[in-house]
Amino acid sequence: MRHMHFVKSAIGGIAIASSAVMVTAFSSYTPSKRTMKSSPPFIIARSTKPSGSKTSARQTQLELVPAGVKPIAAFFSSPLMISTDVSSYFGLFKSSGNVPFVSSLALNAILFSSLRPKLNTMLTPEGFAHSLALGTMLWTTLGWRGWTVCVLYLFLGQLVTKVGFEEKDALGIAEGRGGRRGPENVWGSALTGTLCALAAARSLTMGGRPFLGLASDVWILGYVASLATKLADTFASEIGKAYGKTTFLITTLKPVPRGTEGAVSLEGTLASVVGGLLLAAYAYFAVGLVPSVAGVSVATFAAFFGTTAESLIGATLQEKEGLKWMTNEVVNFFNTLIGAGTAMLLGKLVLGM
Repeated sequence: MRHMHFVKSAIGGIAIASSAVMVTAFSSYTPSKRTMKSSPPFIIARSTKPSGSKTSARQTQLELVPAGVKPIAAFFSSPLMISTDVSSYFGLFKSSGNVPFVSSLALNAILFSSLRPKLNTMLTPEGFAHSLALGTMLWTTLGWRGWTVCVLYLFLGQLVTKVGFEEKDALGIAEGRGGRRGPENVWGSALTGTLCALAAARSLTMGGRPFLGLASDVWILGYVASLATKLADTFASEIGKAYGKTTFLITTLKPVPRGTEGAVSLEGTLASVVGGLLLAAYAYFAVGLVPSVAGVSVATFAAFFGTTAESLIGATLQEKEGLKWMTNEVVNFFNTLIGAGTAMLLGKLVLGM
């Protein structure tokens, strides 16, 4: 009961934190009374390519812009482009900046509905609903690129969870519910990344100026590193439990059974590096969220460092006497927080971001 009470409190905290960031984003815009009384609800702006354009056909675009709203000040408000270019419809596939919230919600609802049979094998009903909320927030703040990074994490994490599942289940060390994730798993893994995504979006809505002293690129690196850290942890845990020949407690180096909190193995350690590298490399080579190969190295190192720290926390603090609130989900949050923080610090000090 205490655990469930904590989970509900944590979910409430997520909503409060997210709302606070969104309110902060909107705070820079205050419409005047004159604007509210006299301006039409929307302004339609027409732009046509000049006749000297290299393209043979003249193209016309219409921008649907809320009256009196400055684009930089509106967190979720982005011009809806009516164009012959399909990729610009509703701003859904912008390469940078924020995507309209309603458009993001609609697209995620369609995608989640079409993939529901597959997602039901990966998520509980509550986990499905919370993942939909997460997906909407990520597409709104970081666009399709940030969204696909999280989706890749989910699918790779689920894939490695199934490795040797029958044997792990027989030993009593497999993930509960057949490996399906609930709300506590969703936010334990993605809360840090979500906050980084919101901060990056806030920086972008400020015209690229730093938010809380950090540029959007630094926040985005933190986002990627947080998910890379969680994937590294999942790879280490699941591969270690399935194939670890010798597992020992990280604090004492004494042999312990597979699945013990804080236990590490050579196989699991190597797998953690692979997991972190996979996600960081995708973020750079496939979608360009990470700015350089050096950024991939930073995110991969941060993921390994965060995973090692998670083993230490698991061995010394997790569910110990007087610390029952230190559940696996809370440890996951600290795991991703350490990974993101390490990457952002190195991004500033080493990469000069």
